[in-house]
Amino acid sequence: MERSSSLKDVTSARLSGGLLDRVCKARSAIHGFGCFARVGFDAGDFIGTYEGSEVEEDGTYVLWIYDAVGDVLSARRGSNLLRWLNHSDAPNAQFDQFDLYASRTIAPGEEITIDYSGIS
Repeated sequence: MERSSSLKDVTSARLSGGLLDRVCKARSAIHGFGCFARVGFDAGDFIGTYEGSEVEEDGTYVLWIYDAVGDVLSARRGSNLLRWLNHSDAPNAQFDQFDLYASRTIAPGEEITIDYSGIS
């Protein structure tokens, strides 16, 4: 669906801030703390990049990504707010490598979730 230029401008302005402008950490009904939307996201919107040091061992807040094209397994120990993402069988976001995108509309205040088994 082609967006109008004015709608593109609004979307660009809404998502132009840093990760702290788009998400926050808060208590979660799923588990402990979670990552919540500060702004609304449409399906396909970029949420943020899972930042952190590269690691070779599993541990807390480690995100493993498999690149089938390059046959490479990479991992980062999360150091930003995306480390608070919780699992859902009906997630509203998904990773493309270490970049997180909304897979459906996410309302402000809604917890952002991923399917832990679906990361690739």
